[in-house]
Amino acid sequence: MAFEDFQSKDAVVVVYTGEGKGKTSASIGLMARALGRGWKVAYIQFIKHWKVGEHDFIAKIQDVFGDDLYFYKGGKGFFDAGAMSAKGVSDDEHRKAAEETYKKAIELSQSGEYDLVICDEINNATHDGLLTEKQLEDFLKNHHEKTSVCATGRNFPENLLKYTDISTNMTKLKHHFDDKYLANEGIDY
Repeated sequence: MAFEDFQSKDAVVVVYTGEGKGKTSASIGLMARALGRGWKVAYIQFIKHWKVGEHDFIAKIQDVFGDDLYFYKGGKGFFDAGAMSAKGVSDDEHRKAAEETYKKAIELSQSGEYDLVICDEINNATHDGLLTEKQLEDFLKNHHEKTSVCATGRNFPENLLKYTDISTNMTKLKHHFDDKYLANEGIDY
C-alpha cells in the first residue's frame, strides 16, 4: 500500500488500558504532544484525589498554556479497593463525584472548543460501577466531530474496542508492589 492510499481523520478515540504502569503517563505524553502542536486540551481526572506528580506538573505548566489547557480533578480516591479504599468517603460520594466529573467530560468533549479531551481513570470508574458501561460508550462515540478523546485506566471493556481507533494494553511484566513495596513518589505517583 502506498502512502497516498492512506487517509487522515479529523478526530480519533485513544484508549490506554491494562494492568501495567504507564496509562496516565501515556496520556500526559499525549497531552504534551497536543499542546506542542497548539491544540486546546482538557485533562479530566477520575479517581485520583491524593497528591500525584501530574497535578504538580499541570499546575506548573498551566500559566504557560493558559486557556489552551483545562484541568479538572473530580475523583474522591480509590473506590472498593479493599484496604486501599479511600477512607471516610461514602459510596454515594464516590458516585456523585464520578457523575459530576463525567458531566464535565461530556460537556467539554461535545463543545467543539477542545481538540483533545482526556479522561484519566474513566475505565476504572466504569469497572468499579461508579459509571455505567453505556456512559463510557457514549463518551467514546458522542464527542464533537473534530475533538479527539482519550480514555485511560484498567479494565477497559473489550466489547467497546470497536469504538476506538488506537488502543494500547499496558502489560505488567514486573512491579515491586507485588513484593510488598510501597509506590515510589515520582515514579508511581
